[in-house]
Amino acid sequence: MKIALFSIKSYDEDFFKKANKDFGFELSFFETKLSINTTELAKGHDAICAFVNDDLSSEVLTAISDLGIKLILMRCAGFNNIDLKRAKELGITIMRVPEYSPYAVAEHTLGMILNLSRKFHKAYNRTREGNFSLNGLMGFELSKKTIGLIGTGKIAQVLIKILNGFGARVIAFDPYPLADKGNLDFEYTSLEELYQSADIISMHCPLNDKTFHMINSETISQMKDGVIIVNTSRGGLLYTKDLIRGLKTKKIAGLAIDVYEEEADIFFEDKSTSIIEDDSLMRLLSFPNVLVTGHQAFFTDVAMNNIVETTLNNAKSYFSEKLLDRNLVSA
Repeated sequence: MKIALFSIKSYDEDFFKKANKDFGFELSFFETKLSINTTELAKGHDAICAFVNDDLSSEVLTAISDLGIKLILMRCAGFNNIDLKRAKELGITIMRVPEYSPYAVAEHTLGMILNLSRKFHKAYNRTREGNFSLNGLMGFELSKKTIGLIGTGKIAQVLIKILNGFGARVIAFDPYPLADKGNLDFEYTSLEELYQSADIISMHCPLNDKTFHMINSETISQMKDGVIIVNTSRGGLLYTKDLIRGLKTKKIAGLAIDVYEEEADIFFEDKSTSIIEDDSLMRLLSFPNVLVTGHQAFFTDVAMNNIVETTLNNAKSYFSEKLLDRNLVSA
């Protein structure tokens, strides 16, 4: 069986080639993103494998369906870039990686929080220049801070355990709360109470019609003065223009994002010798209290192994007509 893989980097290819020795698929690797202009690359294949910033709109789905492709393998958990209704109409099966390593994303989230609370990134740059002054590096402790999590899935649950160890008070909102919190020490609140009470707000929810731009001028106005916002989920959860306003007025004391709503043509690429034309992103990068990483929260060896193994197992289950139902995406 032949699989066309899009948005492939050298590290993706290495992991897939190694894992595929146990599966025997014929893999074609394409560095380019999947779009209406690149669908012809999938001609002659039985399936395509796509990533978070590939275009899986109605037009693209129709084009790949015309090529006879009926399986899309998403090597990620999110699927907000897919027109699910059109995929269903075309009879295209979509499979994903619902979890790869909650520890990877939870630990990255904590790292971003600690960077903002203790200014490690600033100290690193200073000391490399021989500047060991502490002026401007005053931090704060997480102990007894109220940290609000929006969403309590597996990543958030790992983060709660970590934050419990720091002595932080954890509150959370989720429209589908856990039936059993086990040994996790946190309390559910309404979304409004979370906005009003949290010193730090961390996003751990999917992007959909209900959550798109849920952090905006109205919700920011409900937050504490000096709130810190962290997002390692999906960029579209935050409305960038309103974040900039909140930073300029000092309502927001710190922002850490691993995802960005207009990241598709920027993240995962080396833009160091290019002029980045996204004015909103460049404005964010100009703030001394903003930390941006390029969608790397998932990027550990364990997570990559799990992503690749699950993706190839999804393909195996489809072609052997023994579908892994828990990995299916439906409209």
